[in-house]
Amino acid sequence: MAHSVPGWRNAAAVVATTSLLAAGVGIPGASAATAPRVDLRVLVVDNGDSPVQAITAELKSTGIPYTRVNLDDANRPTIDAAFLSDTVGGTPRARYQGVVLPNEAPFGPGSAEQSALETYERTYGIPQVDAYTWAHPGVGLDYTSEGGWAGSLDGRAATVTDAGRASRFGYLDGQFAFEDNSASTQESYGFVARPRAGYTSYVDLPVPGGSGRGSLVGEYAHEGRRELVVTFAYNQHQRQFRVLARGIVEWLTGGVHLGRSRNYFGVHIDDVFAPDSRWDTERDCTPGSFNCDGGDGARAEPIRMTAADAEYAEQWQRSSGLTLDMVYNGGSGEEWKEANGGTDALTDRLVADRNAFRWINHTYTHQYLGCLQDTSTVPWSCAKNADGTTRYLSRADIAAQIRDNHAWAVARGLPVQRDELVTGEHSGLRTLPQQPDDNPNLAGALADNGVKWIASDNSREPAQRPVGAALTVPRHPMNVYYNVGTAAEMVDEYNWVYTSAADGGSGVCENHATSTCLAAPLDPATGYASHIVPQEVRTALLHAVGNDPRSHYAHQSNLAEERLLYPVLDQVLADYRALFASDTPLENPRHSAVGTELKRRAAWQTAVANGTVTAYRIGTTVTVKAPRGTAVPVTAPAGTQKKLALGTAAFGTPYAGARSAWDTPEAPQSALTLKLPS
Repeated sequence: MAHSVPGWRNAAAVVATTSLLAAGVGIPGASAATAPRVDLRVLVVDNGDSPVQAITAELKSTGIPYTRVNLDDANRPTIDAAFLSDTVGGTPRARYQGVVLPNEAPFGPGSAEQSALETYERTYGIPQVDAYTWAHPGVGLDYTSEGGWAGSLDGRAATVTDAGRASRFGYLDGQFAFEDNSASTQESYGFVARPRAGYTSYVDLPVPGGSGRGSLVGEYAHEGRRELVVTFAYNQHQRQFRVLARGIVEWLTGGVHLGRSRNYFGVHIDDVFAPDSRWDTERDCTPGSFNCDGGDGARAEPIRMTAADAEYAEQWQRSSGLTLDMVYNGGSGEEWKEANGGTDALTDRLVADRNAFRWINHTYTHQYLGCLQDTSTVPWSCAKNADGTTRYLSRADIAAQIRDNHAWAVARGLPVQRDELVTGEHSGLRTLPQQPDDNPNLAGALADNGVKWIASDNSREPAQRPVGAALTVPRHPMNVYYNVGTAAEMVDEYNWVYTSAADGGSGVCENHATSTCLAAPLDPATGYASHIVPQEVRTALLHAVGNDPRSHYAHQSNLAEERLLYPVLDQVLADYRALFASDTPLENPRHSAVGTELKRRAAWQTAVANGTVTAYRIGTTVTVKAPRGTAVPVTAPAGTQKKLALGTAAFGTPYAGARSAWDTPEAPQSALTLKLPS
């Protein structure tokens, strides 16, 4: 059984107790008519273990203010009544709406700090998350020796119970599997145990080698307190945590909190209309590149989509429900057309289907927009002026690349936005080690063309930053190479990068601390499907379910020939839809919307860090004050109303069973005020 009848009764009793506490019953100095003020902030008690750090990362990503107490810090504050609560304007105040602990009693059972914390939770109805603990009666579970089990959870399928879906995990579709990425490494350890009275299981699985089901996540209601008990170890990068993270945070905050979280997946297709060079499997390099001897491109046909590939892309979009962003080089297409008899069926097809896709300016001919490259050495270096200063492409030349490509698109009716730009190879921006600074002519050229959002490579620069008046928008590179059209070519290059020199590879993986060599080269016939696709799917899906709006990028070559990108995209979408309910769809924002989201998050984090945000709940009223002009992220239950200057309006937009938005007060209001449903 996922729960017992006494457990449901106990949980109902706690809900009733919480309602009484909200009315002021049992709170020192409060009357029955005075509800306490509960600040929208979380207390995190951190012992350095990965489960606490994972939840902390989720709080930060969502935008929820939190106070961290480091148990390893000899100068940390003492957890006592004065630290946890006080009175503001005669109203009792709970400083924290929820508490995250490494386990059920990190200060020691019966200790002064543990007792102060438990009294605080009991008095104000504050929930507690036990980030990771073992199964025992102190957390409402039988010992694993009593019909339970403890061991590796790798590859095992867990289920969200009916009670879990009715609580805060209803955004999940039912089942999810624990990751099992390596047969030689234990990735997840857990305790699977039977609930006792007062415990309601939210996530369980069949007891391995036994009978019945045992809990992994559940709520333990006892002595006027509520704990969310997690009995498996995890870190923030594991899929099992990522899919449960939203529910943990919503349970912790009662579904009312600052911050906003969505799941995102966008894919940019670079170099559209341009050909891409092909990997040479004999010389293990790309003809035409600076480090490929004799690389004039003559030995390998370039890779370019055909009209049939374009038609397939449009059909795939309709069947998959995901819109691709076509990052185009109009001038490169014109050059191809001129060199191939004056006709180009690919361009004709894509222009005919122009409204099916989104379009982003990628410069007219993909020219390198940074320093002038001296290719007489490998790797290349920046050319120098006579006085030793770096020679850069001029502002006029950069502006022309942007302007001419935009004009080309407008002339053909492509729905392109002037303020969005992706430069070829993210050039113009600093490129280490050769060009440590942006091209000083770049910012002016962006301003000349009204560009507000310029793409950057997230693997190099994950943080958004200004380039003059514009802002960068980091993108995730996909590990499906730009210079391959077939699976065999992809595997050949992958083997060159990721196998040791002894196995015929480049040995690069042996010389970089962040790389890992393959145990053996992949089979050219099967390696792409069996190894590379699952690896790339896992990475992309972790981004998608991590509240990360950054788009991924691949290249037009990956939609050509064997169309290598589609197996990755299909599996990401299939895995996602198997995990999440229909009210939690993948959002697919365009380039400028991603930039706006990142800009808002940065401003919000700054306001929170500077202590200029005040947010609290009194009864069913939520009040948030922030610096004027700062958009405020808030999540609240369905039915929440926003107070207007005159009257009210429904708050937010629906997602994952709740409503959320970036919002601001209406003039002349100084605070954002929400009325929660009764």
